[in-house]
Amino acid sequence: MPTRIADADDPRLEPYLSIRERDLVGRKGRFVAEGKVVLRLLLTQRRFALESVLVTDARLPGAMDILADVPPDVPIYCVPQAVMDGVAGYHLHRGLLAIGLRGEPLEAAALLGRLPERAVVVGCVGLANHDNVGGIFRNAAAFGAAAVLLDDRSCDPLYRKAIRVSVGACLTMPFAITEAPGKMLDLLDAAGFGTFALTPAADMRLDAAVRPPRAALLLGAEGPGLPGDVLARVRGVRIPMAPGFDSLNVASASAVALHHFSVLAT
Repeated sequence: MPTRIADADDPRLEPYLSIRERDLVGRKGRFVAEGKVVLRLLLTQRRFALESVLVTDARLPGAMDILADVPPDVPIYCVPQAVMDGVAGYHLHRGLLAIGLRGEPLEAAALLGRLPERAVVVGCVGLANHDNVGGIFRNAAAFGAAAVLLDDRSCDPLYRKAIRVSVGACLTMPFAITEAPGKMLDLLDAAGFGTFALTPAADMRLDAAVRPPRAALLLGAEGPGLPGDVLARVRGVRIPMAPGFDSLNVASASAVALHHFSVLAT
């Protein structure tokens, strides 16, 4: 049964304090998951451990099915909505939060090395927008990508909003961080991946690109796009557009490109 807490200053709730502010400064090895769908995925994957769950009185009856799957050694705290809002620092209408533990990060070379001979990997370069990164993870999961690589200028996939936008895919899709785009390309080359860069300046249309058994798709930030030294090392592809438009939102573009490269299509 959940442990009831009526005081927002209870020390057991400290990991949930000031959610938005601590999104910016980090949580020392923790991350926040919101909602039933995300919690269910957190419970079914093996990479990240669950530290605790926080639910409001109003949400408790509807959440009992998923709370029944929480390991018995993980505390579940039940609070009034006012306490939830006071702890979080804003009105949190979902009424269900969980604290996960990051554990040790995956090493990119080892991750690529253990992927199957037919695999698609997504590479994110300079993608600092949480919504875009979350959307890309969701699309990667939907189209059967095997992993996501991110350079050190991209958004943390375990940022609360990125997890929420990905509908939990950030928790289930294997990912690793690389030091810089050049290092990412070196690792992809060493692992036998043929790499394509999505860019509106490319001569090759996306539908003309032939996917190798191991394919990587690089995505850059909207506006600046991918760096010139990265584009010089890979094959550029573009999504054909109507006159007057040259690009899509990067998350939307990733869905179109991943559909083309998807291992599910062959």
